[in-house]
Amino acid sequence: MSAAVDRHAAILAREGWCVLGRAIEPTVLADIEAELGPRFAATPLCQGSFYGVRTKRFGSLLTRARGIEQIVMHPPVLEIVEQMLLPWCERIALNLTQAIEIHPGALPQLPHRDQDMWQGPKGSPEYLVNVMWPLTAFTRENGGTRLWTGSHFDQDIPVLPEEDAVVPSVVPGDALIFLGSTLHGGGGNASTASRRGIVISYCLGWLKPFELQWLVYPPQVARHFSPGLAALVGYAQHRPNLGNVEGQCPSVLLGDHVLDHLPAIDALRPDQAEAAALDRDGDTLFGLADLGFGTPELGSFSLSEMGISVIGSQIIYVFSLILADIMADQPT
Repeated sequence: MSAAVDRHAAILAREGWCVLGRAIEPTVLADIEAELGPRFAATPLCQGSFYGVRTKRFGSLLTRARGIEQIVMHPPVLEIVEQMLLPWCERIALNLTQAIEIHPGALPQLPHRDQDMWQGPKGSPEYLVNVMWPLTAFTRENGGTRLWTGSHFDQDIPVLPEEDAVVPSVVPGDALIFLGSTLHGGGGNASTASRRGIVISYCLGWLKPFELQWLVYPPQVARHFSPGLAALVGYAQHRPNLGNVEGQCPSVLLGDHVLDHLPAIDALRPDQAEAAALDRDGDTLFGLADLGFGTPELGSFSLSEMGISVIGSQIIYVFSLILADIMADQPT
């Protein structure tokens, strides 16, 4: 499957979207739809023009239907997502699981980029990847997802001509994958039947997710997940030390007995762990130093070999003075 994954990842990077055809057996989606049927019926229509007043939406899908884990943890989809996101993070996270039902008479949704929920710099990092799993066939007539091919390259342009939008024809079993930087929107439903789909969204592991996974799936729920799924919904640290509980991985909350007193344990990236280990003897520092070769060098350095005799907090103080002098001499 690796060649197919690489091919679809390349299309996704080039076009801003791709379709992984027959990614899963349609019966899996049919079973999910059957389990979600009562909730679709009981859920009120949305309020507000963005969500759509002729549209129903609800989340927390991992507790709503047994087959949801199968599409959330779909191996080829996860591989494609990781190719897009891992350049900007150490691990990905689940951003959202949401069921959507667009009713007849619904208007087209406002075109938007999902990454704009985060106020970080745009144009280089990818913040998230969406995966739409149709429960019914998607067409232009019934409100299939509109996508603007290549719009992830022109992220400063908020709106593009409607006639430039494409609506991929997808059916249950297909996975429609698109970047958070791709301009898109749900379509208007001019048919006589509702259009149903499930969107599974993944984001950089250090971002606050759209759907607060730790509240949606508290420890008493997440302890029944597989370890990989529990980590994806947030019961894992993003190194260094981000998202910890009492200085430990939040997965400690998933055990049968959680200790009241826990030691804080480092969760560092390999480069940080190496730097910390080098400094344990008090003779080695990691950083920039001028070793007489004309330019500062980054690495680990022995203070005794550099002819510096200092102890305790003076090490950091003297090294910081050296670093300040070096940087002051560099051209800007």
